[in-house]
Amino acid sequence: MAYTASDSRYTGMQYRRCGKSGIQLSALSLGLWQNFGDVDDEAVYRKTLHTAFDCGITHFDLANNYGPSPGSAEINFGKILKEDFAAYRDELIISTKAGYYMWPGPYGEWGSKKNLVASLNQSLKRMQLDYVDIFYHHRPDPNTPLEETMTALDLIVRQGKALYVGISNYKSAEAAKAFSILKELGTPCLIHQPKYSMFERWVEKDGLLNLLEGNGVGCIPFSPFAQGLLKNKYLNGNTEGARANKGISLKEEQITEEVVKKIKALNAIATERNQSLAQMALAWLLKDDRVTSVLIGTSSSAQLLDSVACLKNLEFTSDELKRIEDILN
Repeated sequence: MAYTASDSRYTGMQYRRCGKSGIQLSALSLGLWQNFGDVDDEAVYRKTLHTAFDCGITHFDLANNYGPSPGSAEINFGKILKEDFAAYRDELIISTKAGYYMWPGPYGEWGSKKNLVASLNQSLKRMQLDYVDIFYHHRPDPNTPLEETMTALDLIVRQGKALYVGISNYKSAEAAKAFSILKELGTPCLIHQPKYSMFERWVEKDGLLNLLEGNGVGCIPFSPFAQGLLKNKYLNGNTEGARANKGISLKEEQITEEVVKKIKALNAIATERNQSLAQMALAWLLKDDRVTSVLIGTSSSAQLLDSVACLKNLEFTSDELKRIEDILN
């Protein structure tokens, strides 16, 4: 049966302006890092994409190396985009990235103009698109002049292959330089994608959030659940069948008694708020107006719906915030 989007898809979602741009993003965005590759069930991830859009999620975030295998998430997304979402393309924000290892040789990663232009050309072919809405440099390159990398992003926009550009994993000092170069080139940075969660708060200590606000750049945190730690699955310290056992970013030794104690204490507050721990983790990020959207990963439409339910309660009392800080510090 052909997919038809829900007529009520925009009624329950919140939309936030991305920095000083004309773009608004859904408060939650769907990342395709895992669960959309060759090893995954097409029926499951197709339903997840349908559910996301039906809930008002308009931003779908990819990268050249997402899968597994690398590139397969873009291929699979492109197929479903063509078959199910062709009529809705202008309602979607589609992003991809380049910078991590993708192909052999000296041009298959990092931040040279050669890598970025070639990578985006490959991504567009995989997704069967003429352009993406946002193209990111995925990580800083210590060996390529920043001017070359930012000039490549500017070139890509001028070629019509991306409407906006962003950066990911940049610390404040290098991000500030990137913003300055892009502004001078006439292609301002739209958005920054940092790793940020209750358990990963470098963006606060590094001053990144203030920098983004001052430069009119949006913020879209990834890994809001701290690789799954901020989900109920670890409340009892049980790692069976979870990311920690699969070797995906999270190592089993990271789940210490102290971490489990913090998870349990945070869950108690979430329960008082009538939220799951994961929902509170999302709400905690979205309480900050400097956060445009939060990037979520999910393995099913049911998990996605659980995340979307966080929007029912984004307010925190001063007492709740103090208790959370006491737990985290």
